[in-house]
Amino acid sequence: MYPTICQFGPFTVYAYGVFLAISVIICSFLLAKDAHRKGINKDDVIDFVFWVVVFGILGARVFYILMNLSFFLDDPLEMIMLQHGGLAWQGSFVSGTITSILYARRKKWPLFMVLDLGAPYLALGQSIGRIGCFLNGCCYGHASSWGIYFPVHGARLIPTQLYSMAGLFCVFLILKKSQRKVMTPGFIFVKYLYLAASLRFFIEFARADHFVLLGGLSVYQYVCLGIFSMAVILTIVLKKTDKRV
Repeated sequence: MYPTICQFGPFTVYAYGVFLAISVIICSFLLAKDAHRKGINKDDVIDFVFWVVVFGILGARVFYILMNLSFFLDDPLEMIMLQHGGLAWQGSFVSGTITSILYARRKKWPLFMVLDLGAPYLALGQSIGRIGCFLNGCCYGHASSWGIYFPVHGARLIPTQLYSMAGLFCVFLILKKSQRKVMTPGFIFVKYLYLAASLRFFIEFARADHFVLLGGLSVYQYVCLGIFSMAVILTIVLKKTDKRV
């Protein structure tokens, strides 16, 4: 749509990067406030967010490259062109979660408390990031007469980016409301897994930038099914233990 916001000489400001930065700043600020109420130092939270974001982006990019390997092998320089888009939520989830676990263990924070605190802002950050996807023209949907015209594709396409943005913002609101209730530690994070995986699974049917594999599903949908299954297992484990971790 509008991948470039402005340009100052050789320096170009890309919409994708701007909204990625906005999402990190907003979510870091809000998470730090929530964590402070739990007795966690704000500086530690900023440090925590920094490493989660770094490894989250790295994991998202690596996963996306692996899923589109032939394209990147033809043009290896594109591997570092983040301004063109190309981050996979599933890869970010895996690497970001592992980083969160390691950091929480190092700081001796209650693991599930940290995951529950961060879960709403994972959804909010993704929601804001989808605005960047929309302006960039990536993560697009199928051609449709009632879609939005994308100059970069020269066609009217289903604005799946905006559907994802709205859906993820709803997930954020649901999770924030859940934080006001007394729940077993870990359940808010698990709820995020259920909602985010389900949302992405169904929106994927409208997307046109992925290949369909066995059973009419894309590789991303199979990963979402795996995440959903993991959420079911975590639910069973948490109900059995029902204690702070």
